[in-house]
Amino acid sequence: MSSPFRWGILGTGNIAKKFAAGLASVPDATLVAVGSRTAASAAAFAKEFKIAHVHDSYAALASDSTIDAIYIATPHPLHRENAVLCLEHGKAVLCEKPFTVNLAEAQAVVAVARRKKAFCMEALWTRFLPVTVQVRQWLDQQEIGEVRMMTADFGFRAGWNPTSRLLDPALAGGALLDVGCYTLAYARMVFGADPQRIQAMAHLGETRVDEQIAMTAQYAGGGLANLTAAVRTNTNHDVWIYGTTGKIHVPSFWNGRRATLFRDGKEPLPCEPTFGGNGYNYQAVEVATCVRAGKTESAIVPLATSLAIMESMDAVRKQIGLVYPMDTSATAKKAQ
Repeated sequence: MSSPFRWGILGTGNIAKKFAAGLASVPDATLVAVGSRTAASAAAFAKEFKIAHVHDSYAALASDSTIDAIYIATPHPLHRENAVLCLEHGKAVLCEKPFTVNLAEAQAVVAVARRKKAFCMEALWTRFLPVTVQVRQWLDQQEIGEVRMMTADFGFRAGWNPTSRLLDPALAGGALLDVGCYTLAYARMVFGADPQRIQAMAHLGETRVDEQIAMTAQYAGGGLANLTAAVRTNTNHDVWIYGTTGKIHVPSFWNGRRATLFRDGKEPLPCEPTFGGNGYNYQAVEVATCVRAGKTESAIVPLATSLAIMESMDAVRKQIGLVYPMDTSATAKKAQ
């Protein structure tokens, strides 16, 4: 076995804890460092996960020579700044979704990654789950013929807190960026392309972020994806993929454990592959595999995919009138 792949985590919130827990199930991965904006938060996180190197700033973490890759687990508006910082220090980066707040920010991150020739990937962890791998195989093998339509929904009812990251526009709140990106990313995987056209409707609540949203995307050849997301409405979290000779059902698709293949004239074929860890471990394995091979991108979630998803989300936000404070600043920085 090769030497352990050494991780640092930037941020100490709930998603950072999930990633740290996932790493514990990866035999050749080790969590060696954590960075926070406060010494107390970093120290508490380090104590919980038995981390040796504790940094009271993101810059200190980014310059830590003992790290092979950094997982960025901060709120949406900080992703661009944090990713650029780590990439400028030559670190491989796994950035939590959404990759950034808008396309201009995403392009800025990609430009630095390519200039520094550093690995960079958006943490679309769903793509690496065993059941998602199986769904891709079914699609590649044309088990349901030509894909014609799909539906995906991801909605939950958060408690009312206008200053929370889910509802505050200053934190890029709303359903689209938080969970709608899962549905858009899954549709891109299913159809293997960007939508040629996308139409959206949404309810903007009291804080003027999208509390729920519905999107219809059209693909080459006429394929359609009906996608819904919400942060104030509970939904089933199902994916259904409909082809010319069958269909596929994936319950709780974003953290899926099982799927069923329905083929015309045949018995349903259920699939429940072995699931290790908490699911976050699979994307960590992909990062280590790519970095060890000298790659700067993942073939499963290439940077072009992240840019395309951000472009779709920008188009959707324009349609529904959802504007964030950081949108203008990102455009200005890109022009400089």
